[in-house]
Amino acid sequence: RRTSPLMYHREGDAVAVVASKAGQPTHPAWFHNLLANPDITIQIGSAVRPVRARLAVEPERDRLWPEFVGFYPGYEAFQRMAAPRRLPMVILEPR
Repeated sequence: RRTSPLMYHREGDAVAVVASKAGQPTHPAWFHNLLANPDITIQIGSAVRPVRARLAVEPERDRLWPEFVGFYPGYEAFQRMAAPRRLPMVILEPR
């Protein structure tokens, strides 16, 4: 078991997160773990719930990206620093 505190954006019943690793050239370990084991549990406040992780498709990522930059402008700097790596976005859907 691993715990990774992350910033997130609610998208209906789902939650979106970005694998930024603060602009490093490689994806964070938690991202690789989600790809290998997409059925996870998240906790927001005191609410704990099971979700399934999937990679956001491009139109979805493009639509949600401004939401992340809106609440944390540092994501733009992370994206510049990580180039040419495109920061992946993960959608956590209820299961």
